[in-house]
Amino acid sequence: MSVPFVDLRRQYEALKPAMDETVLRVIGKGMFILGDEVERFEQEFAAYCGVRHAIGVASGLDGLRLVLRALGLGPGDEVITPPNSFIATAIAITDCGARPVFVDIDPETYNLDLAKLEAAITPRTRAILPVHLYGQPVHMDVLLDVARRRGVPVFEDACQAHGAEWRGKRAGSFGVAAAFSFYPAKNLGCYGDGGAVVTSDDALAEKVRVLRHVGQSEKYKHPVRGYNARLDELQAAVLRVKLPKLDSWNDGRRRVAKLYAEALRVPEVRLPSETPGAKHIYHVYCVRAERRDALLDHLKARGIGALIHYPIPIHRQGAYADLGLAEGSFPVTERTAREIVSLPMFPEMTEAEVREVAAAVQSFYRGGEAARAH
Repeated sequence: MSVPFVDLRRQYEALKPAMDETVLRVIGKGMFILGDEVERFEQEFAAYCGVRHAIGVASGLDGLRLVLRALGLGPGDEVITPPNSFIATAIAITDCGARPVFVDIDPETYNLDLAKLEAAITPRTRAILPVHLYGQPVHMDVLLDVARRRGVPVFEDACQAHGAEWRGKRAGSFGVAAAFSFYPAKNLGCYGDGGAVVTSDDALAEKVRVLRHVGQSEKYKHPVRGYNARLDELQAAVLRVKLPKLDSWNDGRRRVAKLYAEALRVPEVRLPSETPGAKHIYHVYCVRAERRDALLDHLKARGIGALIHYPIPIHRQGAYADLGLAEGSFPVTERTAREIVSLPMFPEMTEAEVREVAAAVQSFYRGGEAARAH
C-alpha cells in the first residue's frame, strides 16, 4: 500500500458541496480584492485566535515581513530566532535590513533552547521571533518572562501552529503579533498562497493594513512605501469554509500521532514529544532516526511519502553565508538536521495507513537493510 505524505483530495471531497458553492458565489460577485470575504475571514480568524485583529496577507513570509517593518526594524537591529525554521523566517528579518541572531534548539521539542536565550540578547536586540515548529508551541511562560525582564518584544512565527495551544491559550495570542501561513498543506490551508497577521495592538494592526495595500491609507493616499501583499477574496472564502473544521482536523492529526506512538516501537527511531502544558497539533510528524538517509530511500521504495523538514539549517544555506557561521556553530540543530525525517501526516489518514508506514520503518531496521547501509 502506498501512503502519500499528505492527501488534500480527501479533504476537498469532504468539503466539495460547500466549497464549490462558495467559489462560484465569489466568482459570481465579481469582487476579488479586499472585499467582504477577506473582512469576514479576518473577523473569524481573530476570534479563533483570541485577538482583536487579523489582517489577511499574501503569504506567511509577507506576514513576517510586514510586522517587522511595522515594528520599525532596520539596519543595525537584531532579531533572535532559531536556525532550523523554514528560511522565510530569516528572509523576513534580512529583508528589512536587520540581522538574524540564531539560538540553538532544544533536542526534544526542536524549538528555541530557552536556557540559551538570554545570553543572546544585546543592546541591538529589537525582537525575539520564536517559531512554533511542526505545530509544537514554544514554552511561552519562560520566553515571555525573559522578554519582559529585558524589554524586548516577542513576535510569534505561528506559520505551522494553527490552533496549537500553550496552557489553553492559542498560539499567536502571546506576543505583540504573530504571522500565519495558509500554504495548502498547512493545518488550515487555502488553494494557493495566503497568510495572516494577528495582533491585539490597534496601532500595529493599522500599520500592517496600510503596508499590505501598497502603503495606502485611503484611496490614492500613500503615506508610506508598502507592498502588494493582500489576501485574495477567493482564498479568504476557501479559508472561511475550512476554519470551522480546523479543531476537528487537529484532533485527527493528534489521533494519527497517537497511532504512530503505539505502532512505531523501534529503538532506532525517536518519536516526537509533547511538552507538558502544550497542545501539539502535528503539522509535521517529525522523528529522529538512525541511518536516516538509507531509511528515507527505503520508505520511498515502499511508496511511503516521507520528507525532511529541514535538511540544511538556515545558517548553512548559501543565502546566509555572509553571516560567517561555520559548521559546528549550532551543534544541536546540525545534528538534528542529519537525523530527522517527516512521516506522512494528515487528519484523514487511516489506521491501516499508519500501520503500513510503521511496518515499512520496522522492516528497514529488522530486515537487514540497515545493516547493509553501513
